[in-house]
Amino acid sequence: MVQRKVRIAIATGDPAGIGPEISLKAALHPPVRAVCDPILISDPGVIERHARACGVTLDLHVISRIADTDFSSGRLNLLDCNQPDAANLDFGATHPVSGRASIAFAGTAVKAALAGEVDAVVAAPQNETSIAQAGITFDGHPSFVARQTGTDENDVFMMLCFGGMKVAHATLHQSVRQAIASITRERVMRVIAATDRAMKLMGVAAPKIAVSGLNPHAGEGGLFGSEEIEIIRPAIEAAAAQGIAALGPFGADTMLHMKGIDAFIVMLHDQGHVPAKLMAPNATIALTIGTPILFSSVAHGSAHDIAGKGIASANAMIEAVLHLAGSKRAAI
Repeated sequence: MVQRKVRIAIATGDPAGIGPEISLKAALHPPVRAVCDPILISDPGVIERHARACGVTLDLHVISRIADTDFSSGRLNLLDCNQPDAANLDFGATHPVSGRASIAFAGTAVKAALAGEVDAVVAAPQNETSIAQAGITFDGHPSFVARQTGTDENDVFMMLCFGGMKVAHATLHQSVRQAIASITRERVMRVIAATDRAMKLMGVAAPKIAVSGLNPHAGEGGLFGSEEIEIIRPAIEAAAAQGIAALGPFGADTMLHMKGIDAFIVMLHDQGHVPAKLMAPNATIALTIGTPILFSSVAHGSAHDIAGKGIASANAMIEAVLHLAGSKRAAI
């Protein structure tokens, strides 16, 4: 029996940005089509408009349900998430119509994943100003996916993936003062558990996880702070007692050099984002972990300044699709 290909839903993001363009480029990329069956989640008019702007000739198969997909002829399947006004927006425009459309695309993709109709979701960039103008609460994909899947937002985190590296973050988009205050034993235990579950979803049966400290040199035995002694190490020990192979805390400046580690956890945004942006500036993907589905987005914005010009790089989008396709193929 021939194993079916992994199905990846691609939510095309902000209609006025580069999202539809890079979604098209990723879905048509031969290495992508070799390892998975991509399904665009968008409005047909939006996709056709971006295709014309890019000079791409489409053989588009528009469907109203995932069950009607047809991969036999190499056609590009698009699940119709009807947002007709979005196709009339100027490229680069900030508008509530755009915000509503992009959220609708992402929400439809998440529902398909929850229903088991697709194996994973990759989302193109949103434009937070357009979403706010539409009166929709949005503070990033992790919390959005949490709400869409009925998951406690405290159990959902971001993991950056670049090269062979996977780095989860205990805290993310808040001030450093707020982030430090929010690092508790319970939060560190939650991010360890979420990382362990995510790695198992991606086919790693017994993941080995290294956890960083908060302070320089992981506190140097209490000389540079006590958070490692009072909070982080007890959380690691509690996770280990539950059968999770968690180690640490280690200095965040040296930890990423460790060998034999499946995933790393850092305490602060910049402890993970700085090395990711240095090591893979155009190919870093952001994986939402802790929810029942695999959901990834790219670590860049909607780039209104180059929308509709056909010059946007799809490297990060392609990497996100290939990463999830490979991970999910290992798991099924």
